[in-house]
Amino acid sequence: MTKKPHISESILQKRINRFKSIKRGYYSLIILISLYILSICAPLFINSKAIIVKYEGGYHFPLFNSIFNSKNIEAKDLGQFEIKGKKKFGQPHYRLLKKQYQKENDGNWVLLPIYPYDPYEEVMSENDEEFTDLNSNGKWDSVESFIDENDNGIRDKYKYTNFPDSQHLLGTDNQGRDVLSRLVYGFNISMTFALVCWFLSYMLGIIIGGILGYFGGKIDLLGLRIIEIYGSIPFLFMLMILATFIKPNIYILATMYVFLTGWIGITWYIRGEFLREKSKDYVSAAVSIGQSHWKVMFKHILPNSLTPIITFAPFGIIGYIAALVSLDYLGFGLQPPTPSWGELMAQGRTNLQYWHLIISPIIAMGGTLFLITFIGEAIREAFDPKVHSRLR
Repeated sequence: MTKKPHISESILQKRINRFKSIKRGYYSLIILISLYILSICAPLFINSKAIIVKYEGGYHFPLFNSIFNSKNIEAKDLGQFEIKGKKKFGQPHYRLLKKQYQKENDGNWVLLPIYPYDPYEEVMSENDEEFTDLNSNGKWDSVESFIDENDNGIRDKYKYTNFPDSQHLLGTDNQGRDVLSRLVYGFNISMTFALVCWFLSYMLGIIIGGILGYFGGKIDLLGLRIIEIYGSIPFLFMLMILATFIKPNIYILATMYVFLTGWIGITWYIRGEFLREKSKDYVSAAVSIGQSHWKVMFKHILPNSLTPIITFAPFGIIGYIAALVSLDYLGFGLQPPTPSWGELMAQGRTNLQYWHLIISPIIAMGGTLFLITFIGEAIREAFDPKVHSRLR
């Protein structure tokens, strides 16, 4: 009986297997990817738009119309003309519409997402006691009647900032917006910002660092002096100045951050790796057979310089998330009402009595950074050259 020939694993496969064997890093990666995918799909689960509305025998799908940019439904199309004493045209208020249909009980119904609040809307005023708007001015006047639900003789209006309860699991902020929905959408924004910064900074850093390290000499000397001068610019103040009049969105802010400072760190790493690798025999062999500089740099040297790049990546992502939170906390990041962990922390700083505005974003940010730290630790150990050295 012949034995099957033993197929040796490549170093890359050994590193992947080693990473999988480090359970805290491997499971952290699975959890982080799952959370990011869920945050991308968050509009399906955390949204104020109805999934399905049945009205007079017809079925409407406002959430999917919104996602696919189809024709929006008008409130008048669903018979929603008067809610809480004021006429409401335009976009329907689906939570109140659901209550209205349940009260009418004539076969119409609304199916809402699991958590029917989006991160942009004010949600507290809908709990105010209903009144009859006799003069159609949209607010309650003392001569107008109202439904006194708790029989205290006063028309109760709910405050914007509210502690966690069964309706809003993490409470509401100082604008009356749901904190849980803002945390979930803020996670997606933070991760997207970090990934965009990581991609752009690595592209720019690999190209510049590769050129400096490969060619060396005067190019390297001049390039280093330019980087040192450029790196001495106080990027935080520059970013604050630019953000005040550009009003950036997430992609513009990420691009600004990368071009101001994000590419410098990885450039040093790549330059050092190219300086070390370019003197090896395989590079001389590639040059001797007529390979172009571009191919030698990025087809031969770069694959052998990936260890510090991959090892540095998770910690770079941590830095980008922290940078976005810091900018939003200072008020120079993404523009309101964009959901942001930093903006929630800034609210907590000015409203210390509302502990949920401080604790919630800190736990969300801390948990995310812990997961990425575990991933980075596992990657560093898996890509340690001493572990898979052929001389062992």
